[in-house]
Amino acid sequence: MSHDLTLAQNHAFDLARTLMVPIILFQAESEFGVTVSSEYDGDQDAIVHEYDPWCPAH
Repeated sequence: MSHDLTLAQNHAFDLARTLMVPIILFQAESEFGVTVSSEYDGDQDAIVHEYDPWCPAH
């Protein structure tokens, strides 16, 4: 978990590209976390962004 959104975004993007699986960046209270999309079972409203290595950048 991180309090810095930019740091969490960079780690989520790098993790998605390294593992070549979709990664979810989510917010829990005042912290940000990342997890593999297939493992995420939290609130859909908490999702900040999903990084999919198979889709071109937006």
